[in-house]
Amino acid sequence: MEPVQTALWVVVLLVALALLFDFMNGFHDAANSIATVVSTGVLKPGQAILFAAFFNFVAIFIFHLSVAATVGKGIVQPGVVDTHVVFGALVGAITWNVITWYYGIPSSSSHALIGGIVGAVIAKTGAGALVASGILKTVAFIFISPVLGFVLGSMMMVAVAWIFRRTRPSRVDRWFRRLQLISAGAYSLGHGGNDAQKTIGIIWMMLIATGYVGAGEASPPTWTIVCCYAAIGMGTMFGGWRIVKTMGQKITKLKPVGGFCAETGGAITLFLATAMGVPVSTTHTITGAIVGVGSTQRASAVRWGVAGNIVWAWVLTIPASAFVAAVAYWVSIQIF
Repeated sequence: MEPVQTALWVVVLLVALALLFDFMNGFHDAANSIATVVSTGVLKPGQAILFAAFFNFVAIFIFHLSVAATVGKGIVQPGVVDTHVVFGALVGAITWNVITWYYGIPSSSSHALIGGIVGAVIAKTGAGALVASGILKTVAFIFISPVLGFVLGSMMMVAVAWIFRRTRPSRVDRWFRRLQLISAGAYSLGHGGNDAQKTIGIIWMMLIATGYVGAGEASPPTWTIVCCYAAIGMGTMFGGWRIVKTMGQKITKLKPVGGFCAETGGAITLFLATAMGVPVSTTHTITGAIVGVGSTQRASAVRWGVAGNIVWAWVLTIPASAFVAAVAYWVSIQIF
């Protein structure tokens, strides 16, 4: 292990890069938290981002660090990670986030980070250094989270339609404008609780690799937890408006009742995944829930072409970020 003094500037650089990724995660995924509540007119954009950012940070008091443990210790075998791997992983994830934000595509920051880790590790030692169980669990939820969001969102929409079938539409709309504040808050809690922990996990991984934290420590330093939750909240406050338009308007048109059902279905999915320690995609989850809500009206209510383009981005996220991470790893070796 290299002397702590020699590695300190590298550690500081990588922590800053990780927090930049976390900020961009909030910026990129702000649409997940606020698109439905903005598109239904329940909150104005400025109000919505402050609302979502608050609940992103409050999640620090709600969830255990199960997802951070998966990312920090459950993706790569101990002893393989070094500063070059972490640098490659973060550059791969950040690059993919910038590309998809620019084109307004709601892709997964979570899977971009996992893809980045995978690409950098393969570039260093090959696929044998990856932990199969952690990778398979993450990949499985690429499919499970949108399907579960779809099922829960559509079931809630059907249930609400049946329960309020004799109630005037204007009254239903008025009630669900209030209820959507609760569902949006719950979804933002789930977003902060799952996504901030991914950055906590990679910083934890890096601190172990550089000797600043012992491998036997049960949890990461408190400062990493606070900084990561604050960074994702700040990112959400700046908002990725290109993606908000896609999520809130282009997939299907939502009313407050639909927004409530989509957010609640998505929040339940995120709470379950976080409890299980799975680094799930909040983007996949809310997209599935929105499509589920739209499909209960009629199949034509969903713009399947837009949904199809989003799915293609999902498929490409891990290999694309892995490729960039492998290149960044090689560059890091040459420079540092």
